[in-house]
Amino acid sequence: MFSESPNARSKSITAAELDTDGVLNRHSTNHPSFQVGVAEDKGSRRTMEDAHSFIVDFDSIRGQGFFAVFDGHAGKHAAEWCGAHFHEYLLDAIHASPSIAIPDILNQTFHSVDEALSRLCEESDGKIHSGCTAVTAFLRVEDADGHQSFFSPPSSPAADSPASGHSVETSVDGDAYRTSSPRHSSVESVRTKDDSAKKTKKKSSSASRLRKALRSLGGGSTKSASPPPDSSSPITPRKGSAHGVNITIPPSSVRHVLYSANVGDARGVICRSGKAVRLTYDHKGSDKQEAKRITDAGGFVMSGRVNGVLAVTRSLGDSSMKEYVVGAPYTTETELCEEDEFLILACDGLWDVIGDQPAVELIQDTEDAQQASLELLNHALSHHTTDNVTVMVVRFKHPGHESS
Repeated sequence: MFSESPNARSKSITAAELDTDGVLNRHSTNHPSFQVGVAEDKGSRRTMEDAHSFIVDFDSIRGQGFFAVFDGHAGKHAAEWCGAHFHEYLLDAIHASPSIAIPDILNQTFHSVDEALSRLCEESDGKIHSGCTAVTAFLRVEDADGHQSFFSPPSSPAADSPASGHSVETSVDGDAYRTSSPRHSSVESVRTKDDSAKKTKKKSSSASRLRKALRSLGGGSTKSASPPPDSSSPITPRKGSAHGVNITIPPSSVRHVLYSANVGDARGVICRSGKAVRLTYDHKGSDKQEAKRITDAGGFVMSGRVNGVLAVTRSLGDSSMKEYVVGAPYTTETELCEEDEFLILACDGLWDVIGDQPAVELIQDTEDAQQASLELLNHALSHHTTDNVTVMVVRFKHPGHESS
């Protein structure tokens, strides 16, 4: 399951001209909606404990994307495992409950992954006990009412097909609440998971076995910040050549909504009209709300660390501290518009040495996403960050770049 190296390993990055067939960490060099760039370095640390993942045209819909950075601590295993499997759990949750709001799906996914890492720790007799912070973003193509009437999910894929994967049956207890601001203002609508959220419960013991089948597909659509009036375009499926994946190209009337979720201090920032808008929340021991939650649960915070040990108050894994260090994410929902230029996802190795606005300004004039990620990485290294650094930049393309 894991390599012998002490360094976390992310799946190798490959490239295709357009159709990625849902392959993890495969660029689409001529994609009509966005471009992804990733740069990483272990910095001054002895080992690399970060991992990352991205999928272009997530869940077989052109224009959708999944992006994530995982920052490990106390070992590489949690981050490496999440880099390889988090997207599978997200896709399972989407297919199992297509009518549930995506922020709730993300919350469920974080809890399911957290439970899976706890089982991994148990099955390893405590040899695998690491944790990781996480920042994830799901760029979703939707109708005006938030649904996907143009898309029919694949039915019952064969066990060895690209669409198959493990089945996760979970329910999420606890109360989620929503606060809203105007749909087209700086941050649109925000969903957060209450600090007192209970842990997810398994409905079936059959889900305890971890399976490794790749669960994401390739897909179809162009970015449309302001939906054109024509919503009558027919569904246009197209078959990918490598794996026989049916790719759906949505009508031109769709909107693009960016859903983000994080635990810990890995951060997501979007550039809107040159201004940095933070999409995530830093869960640290120095935060008064988080510190109160931990002391209310019977723990303590000393020198900004939970029980004097861990600097973050939420994470995936860390099963020995799960009573205090929870896996409930902070989530946001942002409808993209023409003013949205790019997204930065990065671990605290970057954010320790640069603020949100300076980071945005540093790469605003860099059109190539890969070059932009390298510029941010080099800035962190040249400013003597003391941590591993992983930076992902997703540069959005403007409407009008329709694929044929």
